[in-house]
Amino acid sequence: MDTIESGMIKSLIDPAKLATLKNRGSNSRILKITAILYTAKQAGKDPTAIVAGAIEKIGWSGTEKGKVTTAAILRNLDILEKLGSTTAEDIEAMRRGRSPKVRKGPYTGDILSVDHIIPRAIVPGLDNVIANLELMPLRLNQSKNDKMGDRQRDLLRKFEAAGLLADPGKLR
Repeated sequence: MDTIESGMIKSLIDPAKLATLKNRGSNSRILKITAILYTAKQAGKDPTAIVAGAIEKIGWSGTEKGKVTTAAILRNLDILEKLGSTTAEDIEAMRRGRSPKVRKGPYTGDILSVDHIIPRAIVPGLDNVIANLELMPLRLNQSKNDKMGDRQRDLLRKFEAAGLLADPGKLR
């Protein structure tokens, strides 16, 4: 699907651009992508089709890279909605790359942060990989630290199989 939103997201997930970012450089991009999708969804557009269009534009359609990236982007939209960070003020903050507030659940009032599912301390090469970034309340993110559980190990295997690890030999 070729839409304005797909083009905007394409520029935020472009692997060549992501490769030039400093540590945590993609965090604000996750917020922007999620705001774009939420706004489009509210306007009656299909977020899945929009993401598919962006994935196609970067040449990842039908690839494992595309599948895991699509799943992560759509998961962040779901998280945003479940945590109620969807006021006009929240979405405007996200459009600017700033964190909104959590408005539902046990972390109400906290800031919605971007978490590295597989910690940067363990696999620095996944720092700016969109598929490795997930919205999470800040307090929960801070309590997670650099832990690797079953989910992280499974995801690491998927990332490796998809070719998302720049240098698999450099795992810590």
